[in-house]
Amino acid sequence: MNSAAHLAMDVFIADWINLILRWAHMVVGIGWIGTSFYFIALDYGLRKESGASPGVQGAAWQVHGGGFYHVEKFTVAPPQLPEHLVWFRWEAYLTWVTGFGLLVIQYYWNARAYLIDPTVLEISPATAVLISVLSLVAGWFAYDLLCRSPIGEKPAALAYAVFVLIVAAAYGFTQVFSGRGAFIHVGSLVGTIMAANVFLVIIPNQKKMVAQLIAGEAPDARLGAIGKQRSVHNNYLTLPVLLMMVSQHYPMLYGHAYSWLVVALILLVGGLVRHFINRAEAGDDFNAYSWAAPVALFALICAMSATAPKQATATLQVADDEAMRIVAHHCASCHARKPTHPGFAEAPKHIRLETVADLRQYARLVVAQAVQTNAMPLGNETRMSDEERAKLGAWLRARQ
Repeated sequence: MNSAAHLAMDVFIADWINLILRWAHMVVGIGWIGTSFYFIALDYGLRKESGASPGVQGAAWQVHGGGFYHVEKFTVAPPQLPEHLVWFRWEAYLTWVTGFGLLVIQYYWNARAYLIDPTVLEISPATAVLISVLSLVAGWFAYDLLCRSPIGEKPAALAYAVFVLIVAAAYGFTQVFSGRGAFIHVGSLVGTIMAANVFLVIIPNQKKMVAQLIAGEAPDARLGAIGKQRSVHNNYLTLPVLLMMVSQHYPMLYGHAYSWLVVALILLVGGLVRHFINRAEAGDDFNAYSWAAPVALFALICAMSATAPKQATATLQVADDEAMRIVAHHCASCHARKPTHPGFAEAPKHIRLETVADLRQYARLVVAQAVQTNAMPLGNETRMSDEERAKLGAWLRARQ
């Protein structure tokens, strides 16, 4: 088998690993998010019932799929451990495992293309991967320390502190990684915090309470309260992390110098939408939480404004041969009928940019990826300058 065939097979195998991991990540992620949404909605929907069993905080009557359900929640724990107890944990664990697998196969394996931008910071792939792993670990410890500190006793102050922590991490990532790599790392950090909440706090606390029940002791109510706090955090972070994890398909989010600001706005939008939904499900007075919707809408408009395409300040006259020279140097190594880039056996998405006709055919994509944002070339391996992007944009606008 020749080198071209080896490359094609390597790319084929990598694509299938990527697809299987992505599929699995979606499946288990949907399960985890579903249980998070359900149990928070259930918790907020509990009502006091006359004649309830001792120690019951509240109950809910629900109907679904043609059946009626009666669910009770104990203030701390039942007097005796039930024979059959269902745990919800593997969805969270497997979501993180498959997500980290995607980070490895997509960003660590192709660090020079997806993770590193030499115009941001010139580092080796090994250094980039090390920084990535250490930052995820450090982010969890910083968050956990905040929760365990005196700030953790004040929900509003803690929410603000966690918001600042994530935005600060987002800014730090933009100083180290490519725009695409920085944005996906914010999602990875938030996902790591959420999964670690389950693995290191919520489930261990529940196990301690079960052990206390088995020993005939009164379960520690504080353990349950801590688990509830982390569970609520996970619920509010779900919508922002979902958008960050699909961000690689939308270069307008990360292909500029202020992507950390977009992260802040996404956190606001997602958190406020969840707050609106949670309070509505709790049956609160609409006037008490109605403010969240317009504020979320305003934050969304701000995000759209921050990601608006740059306007050309002057009309440049660019000849066909100069435009093609830029494309040949920065694009055609990947986007060709026979790519010369070692990471591709065929043109990504079958987009070829070898002729004037090719360039005009895919003008909108080129403008979005390489003119209005710096998403392409991948990792800016060829160090495409702002001047070259402006010239390419001028050529494309003149021929639309």
